Amino acid sequence: MPVVQEIIAKEENEISFLRSRGEIEDATYKGLDVLYFKPSSRDGYFYKSIVPKEKIALHYTAGYLGGDLGNLTRDNYHVSVPFVIAASGKIVQLFDPSYWSYHLTPGAVGGNERNSSRSVAIEMSNLGPLERSGSWMWNYVGSKYCRASETDFFVDLNESYRGYRYYAYFTDEQYQSLNRLLDVLCAEFGIPRTFLPEANRYDLFPTASAARNYRGICSHVNFQPPSVKQDIGPAFRWDIIGAL
Repeated sequence: MPVVQEIIAKEENEISFLRSRGEIEDATYKGLDVLYFKPSSRDGYFYKSIVPKEKIALHYTAGYLGGDLGNLTRDNYHVSVPFVIAASGKIVQLFDPSYWSYHLTPGAVGGNERNSSRSVAIEMSNLGPLERSGSWMWNYVGSKYCRASETDFFVDLNESYRGYRYYAYFTDEQYQSLNRLLDVLCAEFGIPRTFLPEANRYDLFPTASAARNYRGICSHVNFQPPSVKQDIGPAFRWDIIGAL
C-alpha cells in the first residue's frame, strides 16, 4: 500500500478509536464540516479568552494524527491550535478559534504571547523533514517513510532549507481543505487573504514591530530562526492557496 494511503488508513483507525471513546464527533464550523475533538481526561490546553485576530499562522505537526492530537491537548500545557488538517483532508477542531493558545514557541519575534493570541493557528498533519539513507527515506524519529524511488511522496528541494533537503509532501486533500478553511477564517475575522512576498516568505520578520503589525497569512518560520523551526517552508505549495 502506498505510504499516503497507509497514513490515511492509520488516521481512520485513530478517529474510529476516539469516536468509540466519545472524544470526537461530527460537527460544523461556520458551515464547514469538521471533527470536533475533546479529550475526556485532559483540559487546559487553551485559554478561554477572546482576542482579536490579525493573522493566520501555518504549521506542520512533524507527526501522525493520533500523536498530533495528543501533543496538542496536553493537560494544562497551553500549547495548541484550533485546527489540525489530517492527510485525508479531514479538519479536526480542538477549540473555538476566537480563543487562543501558545503556538509560536518562546522567543518568537514580536513576542510569543502577543502573536500567538492574535493569530489563528492551523497545523497540517505532516511528518516534515526527511533524511535519505540508502534506498529509503526516513522520518525524524528514525522510521522508514517511503522508498527513495517513490518521489511522489516527498519533495526534493535540491538544496538544504533550514538543515534539510527532503520534506514529506502535503496531500491534495489537505490543500483543498486548507483553502476552504482559510476562506472561512479570513471572512470570520476580517483577516486579509494576503501573503508575504516570495522573496522573504521564509525569512524571520525583520523586527518585532513588523511581526506584530503583519496582517495576512504567514507561517512558523517567520517567527523562529532556522535552529528552532522549519515549518512551513518551500516544500509547501503556496501557489495552491493563492500566493504568487
